[in-house]
Amino acid sequence: MSDLQNTIEQAWDDRNLLHENPTKEAIREVIEQLDKGKLRVAEPTADGDWKVNDWVKKAVVMYFPIQKMETMEVGMFEFHDKIPLKTGYKELGVRVVPHAVARHGAFLAPGVILMPSYVNIGAHVGSGTMVDTWATVGSCGQIGENVHLSGGVGIGGVLEPLQATPTIVEDNCFIGSRSIIVEGVRVGKEAVLGANVVLTKSTHIIDVTGDEPVTHRGVVPPRSVVIPGTYTKKFPAGDYQVACALIIGQRKESTDKKTSLNDALRDHSVAV
Repeated sequence: MSDLQNTIEQAWDDRNLLHENPTKEAIREVIEQLDKGKLRVAEPTADGDWKVNDWVKKAVVMYFPIQKMETMEVGMFEFHDKIPLKTGYKELGVRVVPHAVARHGAFLAPGVILMPSYVNIGAHVGSGTMVDTWATVGSCGQIGENVHLSGGVGIGGVLEPLQATPTIVEDNCFIGSRSIIVEGVRVGKEAVLGANVVLTKSTHIIDVTGDEPVTHRGVVPPRSVVIPGTYTKKFPAGDYQVACALIIGQRKESTDKKTSLNDALRDHSVAV
């Protein structure tokens, strides 16, 4: 693995190496291991944090220039792209509803359900997760186990534009319809996001459950129940409302995640 990493790092610093076969083979080996889940762009650590494997992300970026455009035919449908489509869903134990698409180099664990949706290269989707209709998991997005990405959810990628860290949604989260999570934001375990919550690195995530507001950026604490909101910001032209996210409660700790989710939605009247 260290030899593979060294080859990738050298090619990142000297793009002329992309013309050499050993470099191409190393890049394609990384993509194969991503596809099988043996490598990840980011992985959880023992202390509950995340480690970003930056060299793996670099391999994904360099995979595009070494690939040639090809025509792919799937029944009556035709595609023209550099990245092959993922295949072998039956053997993987993954349910894929037409017209769901996943690219080669994305890992889908057994038990994943793809409604008509899209999963990009480098993504990692955990067991029991549903990617609902027209939801998208961007390049290198990290989605945990038993997550529900509701209809139209957008999980940002790291390639366009190149971001330092991937977007992460941890285990047992519920992400409401049309929510958008980008720029490497991390959503903690068992969090519930209502419909239309938009999270970027600069979004104010304000906990309003106590006597004084507490503002977070870039991270939604575990088990938070979150809805869209606004706060007043002063500009030269006057005071205006700026979008934010409000933490209005906590999802109860429970081994029955489905019951806990239903309670959270009902107790706080969260639109999903």
